[in-house]
Amino acid sequence: MAEEPAPADRGAAAAPQGVAPKAAAPNGAAPEAAVPTGAAPEAVPPRGAAYLGLGAAVLAAASASIWIRLSTAPSLAIAFWRLALAAAILAVPLGLRHRQGLRAIRGRDLWLAAGAGGCLALHFAAWVASLRYTSVASSTVLVTTHPFLVLAAGRWFLRERVPPAAVAGVLLAVLGGALVGWGDFRLGGTALYGDLLALAGAAAVAGYILIGRAVRQRVAILPYTVLVYGVAALALLLLAMAAGTPLTGYPAREWWLFLALAVFPTVVGHTAMNWALRYLRAAVVSVSILGEPVGATALAFLLLG
Repeated sequence: MAEEPAPADRGAAAAPQGVAPKAAAPNGAAPEAAVPTGAAPEAVPPRGAAYLGLGAAVLAAASASIWIRLSTAPSLAIAFWRLALAAAILAVPLGLRHRQGLRAIRGRDLWLAAGAGGCLALHFAAWVASLRYTSVASSTVLVTTHPFLVLAAGRWFLRERVPPAAVAGVLLAVLGGALVGWGDFRLGGTALYGDLLALAGAAAVAGYILIGRAVRQRVAILPYTVLVYGVAALALLLLAMAAGTPLTGYPAREWWLFLALAVFPTVVGHTAMNWALRYLRAAVVSVSILGEPVGATALAFLLLG
């Protein structure tokens, strides 16, 4: 990422070019967001609304493991249709009301958003595959160790302050991941392979969050998410073609599961998270996702037994 001028308050992310920096907000919130240059403006939410949106994102994202485990389709087909359908759903309001926001995205932000889409594709390809080899709890706990990378990179590249609560959350996540990995190592190579795939998904989602935090200061939510989901779907399409994975010919039950994955954890979950990234620090968003294993494990117990 290109280096940006340092803000007056080192606890906040650097202000994008052409946008005046704002004073830092208390309690881990980001400074009041400026209107993105050339993009559709977004109203600054009331205090607490960004946290509520983030909480809704975590709850919706927690359902992804369940839909995936219920599906019998190949991993790449699941990931492709999840993102392709999500991009198509969000493209409708974008085309009807916000086309100017997509046209206004600058070249640098286009490349960054494409990079975020690539990270998202890698995250889904690795994480969805991990669920075939290890348990829902193990996969979800390990894939949510990404706050460690987000904290380190956010401190140096985004110049964001690292809250003590975030450090504590990361330490707990790393400890939990180590315990899960040791248990699966004792279970055998198949479970360990699934754990390694989940960790690869963690590294990819860290890049996705960090890029989203930077680009969302300048780009509105609809054009950003349609672009990211679309690029991710294209990357997964190429992977599926290279691997010879069939993308059609599935029974109706599978298509309903693809649609559920597109709507709940993606259109609702990931889009709400990307919305919150404009108003909350990357570390706050990343650590909040640590609540996903709790929801995923509870749903798995209730629905899968």
